[in-house]
Amino acid sequence: MSTSLTRLIKALYKQGLTVSKNNGIYSVSKNNVDDFPSVQILLPEHFDLDNKALKQLVAFAGVYHPHGGMVNAARATPDFHAGSVVPVGAVVSTTTNFILPQAIGTDIHCGMRLHVADIDMDHWHRKKTLLVEKLRGDLLLGSRDLPMTPSCFNGLFQHGLLGWVDEMKKHPLGDLQSADFNQLESELERVFECGSESGDSKWAPESLLSEKRSHIRDASLATIGGGNHFVEFQTLDEISDRKQAFNWGLRKGQLSIMIHTGSRAVGQHVGNYWNDKAKSAWPGGERYPKSGIFPLYGDLARDYLTAMNTAANYANLNRLLLAEIVRRRMREVFGSDVEMPLVFDGPHNIVTQEHDCFIHRKGATPAHEGQPVLIPGSMGHSSYLMMGLGNQNFLCSASHGAGRAKPRHEMYRLNRNGKDLGLTCVDCITLKEDRRIEEAPIAYKDIDAVVDVQVQNGIVSPVAKMKPLLTFKG
Repeated sequence: MSTSLTRLIKALYKQGLTVSKNNGIYSVSKNNVDDFPSVQILLPEHFDLDNKALKQLVAFAGVYHPHGGMVNAARATPDFHAGSVVPVGAVVSTTTNFILPQAIGTDIHCGMRLHVADIDMDHWHRKKTLLVEKLRGDLLLGSRDLPMTPSCFNGLFQHGLLGWVDEMKKHPLGDLQSADFNQLESELERVFECGSESGDSKWAPESLLSEKRSHIRDASLATIGGGNHFVEFQTLDEISDRKQAFNWGLRKGQLSIMIHTGSRAVGQHVGNYWNDKAKSAWPGGERYPKSGIFPLYGDLARDYLTAMNTAANYANLNRLLLAEIVRRRMREVFGSDVEMPLVFDGPHNIVTQEHDCFIHRKGATPAHEGQPVLIPGSMGHSSYLMMGLGNQNFLCSASHGAGRAKPRHEMYRLNRNGKDLGLTCVDCITLKEDRRIEEAPIAYKDIDAVVDVQVQNGIVSPVAKMKPLLTFKG
């Protein structure tokens, strides 16, 4: 154990926390608190334990509500790092009458989507410039044409992608007039929960449900967003599990398209409302929790779940439409026979009911047995497609990426000081140079180490590795 880690453990003990390490897993308990939930953190050997992130995780593990409910366990994946209130890479299990809205925040159902295309790489490079010209307007300048009827939005919010497809295919508008709805329907089985959560339109913004208009143009829909979100073109560089890769329609040398975004304005609308609601609903006469974390209990917890699902349905459509924009442009550039099938679409910012628990995943992806798991690297490093192994000790969860190693303000300082940010070989299309600096490769941890430690601990098994070619940043 390093001297710095020993010092940190001693300092944490003085603050009431006991930290032990066994086989790369840190276990945390609260001194003199016998019923404190199980807390574990999985990190590669050379990764530092983040003091702030650890304290945030312990704070979440200790959340309570005066009327009942409890946290059962808390886990941290190897991309673990501090957030504003909640650590990213955190998984919290609670009883089914008890939900922590702040564990999800406003980027509800943020997730990853992966498609592949059989495009020869020489052909790709010859026509890349034309493809970029077409997508620049769609992805960065808002030139996409995606009008929706109020009935489409209502079907989406109530019934998810199944409801949206049923409504939209009756009278497709704008760019979707060229969409293959049979393909879209067949691909729903490769979306987490078929992309169709049980929501309710009453939790959606009123502006998307107005019956006074024949159609609505939503400025938030089919957008990447800022921060670490992206649309990236990659090449499928390595196959580790040939049988599974074949089952999922993969082969070495394919072009892959990875999309990372969430519920945008609808997530903001739902998340802000319920973060405020949790605080205002705190029982009168009870002292506010020191952590500033306000859980929901009973009927309000169930209402939150429905509201969250409403935003989740929107996030699923957001990723679907971004993929459909790319598919349309790919067919224009490389030929109408380009299929670009979906491999998988899954969230990493969501609450799900699993058995008799609510599993809260904040920057952590479900990794149930046999399930595809997408773990992206930075825009300068490889991304991975894994298969979940259903590890119950880690609450069937894996990391959602490499995890930030350096905050954004530090990236600006390093850039001013002339530090090499790792951008030399990065092809990033963005309207904001700041985005390239904030999201430069050295801002992120070692993706290979993050993946390897999860393989070693039986959380996921490797299927394929993708190398980045071109990244769009919002």
